[in-house]
Amino acid sequence: MGHNLYDQWLKILDHFNIGVILVDNHRRIRQCNTSARNLLRLSEDEIIGGDCQEIFCGLPCFPTCPFHDPETSDVRDMDVEFLDEAGEKHRVTRVGAPLLDDQGRVQGCVTVLQDHSPFNELVNRIHYEEQSLKIILDSLNMGIFTVNRGGLITFFNRAAEKVSGFSRMNLLGKACGTLFAGEGKQVCQALKQVLADRIPATAVRGELLSFQGEVIPISGDYIPLLNDHGGVIGALAAFQDMTLVQQLNQAIKGQYHFHHMIGKDPAMQRIFDMVRVVAKTESTLLIEGATGTGKDLLAKIIHSESNRSKRPFVKVNCAAIPDNLVESEIFGYVRGAFTGADRDKPGRFSEAHSGTIFLDEIGDLPLALQAKLLRVLEDREFYPLGSRKTQRVDVRILSATNRKLESLVAQKLFREDLFYRLNVLRIDLPPLMNRRGDLPLLIRHLMRKQAGIMKKPFPDICETAMEILLNYHYPGNIRELENIIEHAIILCQEEVIRSCHLPAYILDCSGLEGKRDGFSDPSTVDPGFSGTAQERQQILDVLRANRWHRQTTANLLGMDRTTLWRKMRKFKISP
Repeated sequence: MGHNLYDQWLKILDHFNIGVILVDNHRRIRQCNTSARNLLRLSEDEIIGGDCQEIFCGLPCFPTCPFHDPETSDVRDMDVEFLDEAGEKHRVTRVGAPLLDDQGRVQGCVTVLQDHSPFNELVNRIHYEEQSLKIILDSLNMGIFTVNRGGLITFFNRAAEKVSGFSRMNLLGKACGTLFAGEGKQVCQALKQVLADRIPATAVRGELLSFQGEVIPISGDYIPLLNDHGGVIGALAAFQDMTLVQQLNQAIKGQYHFHHMIGKDPAMQRIFDMVRVVAKTESTLLIEGATGTGKDLLAKIIHSESNRSKRPFVKVNCAAIPDNLVESEIFGYVRGAFTGADRDKPGRFSEAHSGTIFLDEIGDLPLALQAKLLRVLEDREFYPLGSRKTQRVDVRILSATNRKLESLVAQKLFREDLFYRLNVLRIDLPPLMNRRGDLPLLIRHLMRKQAGIMKKPFPDICETAMEILLNYHYPGNIRELENIIEHAIILCQEEVIRSCHLPAYILDCSGLEGKRDGFSDPSTVDPGFSGTAQERQQILDVLRANRWHRQTTANLLGMDRTTLWRKMRKFKISP
């Protein structure tokens, strides 16, 4: 890295209040940034050229000084207290590492001083000037990447890898547009503007498209990198995951869109394609699916994508209202309709006027009310309870059930004519066990969501824990998976979720000691296999869906490529 670019990095680190001091092999200080001078309370003239032992006299030396112990190139770090020249006490994290040449000889040392900084591990291993600065950026909690004047990615730190799911090796030299889609194009435009105008851009909102296909909201600052002549040599982007903030805003505004439903499974893709078409219509729509499959969210998305999106969305849970209150709750009542009715009260249909009403658990609606609902569907009018005057309503009706309405019709528990009115359009949401290819993506999405809610760092997940989650059958579907992930995030006090962090009943069902409820019978697999038939089929399905691309498949399944190759041999999977 050139001298000018090195100065640029020092200025960037000043932005994060991180002091950096470079010592040559004669123990003379050659460079330091403003943060280091401010911390030591010394001027540049007092520091540059000075002996490191004299300048650092208030700071304890490392037990193994890089100059005393050149046999090791390990990073040294220690938390110390010292008094600056003004007598003020500081508690700092001091990190140091030798700079080595190609033969491993000590050519100098870099020292990093972090005063009350939120960043814990600043430097891992430093060989040359370029590596020293990049490793510092690599240990920050915010995502950071750099681009050259052509917009090609030249650096991508670990936090950015963690948020995006991309490996830096797959991105270096690629256009920054690889990371962004949809509203994320705003980020590319911001970077282009920074490169053109040489003016920083702050708090730019956008969307990052992760390797797994998840859309992640971000907010970033973008800074031009200049040479000594003021010419632009590139730009630096520092961004934060805004998933939690967006979720809170959406909950307040009630706006939901397609990317809030996670799914690459072909069945889910067909549903998304259908929703894009039916959302713009006025026809009634019935959503069927087991408990926890996302019927509520799908109804909100349909409303948000419809022409009524700016109008009310009213949800009615037909199973949660006592039978004697259902009519007054849904259709409202007039004064004097019954004892205690001292004023008119509009019902849910009136509240939904000009918007959308969502009748959840429609299969539990009492038979006596079904005829009245049928009239609303046919004539768009109804009688409030106790009224002799009809009330007209302009509303789109969405309904959902976890029961098979055809079966209820056959049992005379649901009106056949109402069923046909509700069933103009129908979407069947598959249970989670039928879309196992989506599990890795859903698991990581929910980990990110729960970690954000609990204000914890986004953790990794070990292979054993991932395999347990991939093989469980989830009778409670996505809702159960979300509860499991929340449980794991709460218990996890480290950077990796392990099997011990999962609920006990999941571990009991893990099949590690033979057949358990919730998992397939291992006897259905050839004796030479240690996995299950479901695991083999899942791997096969994901491989086929990704045209046998092993790296992509391994990433989607939450394992490394070597593990995937071993399982393919074990299960005798080949193209």
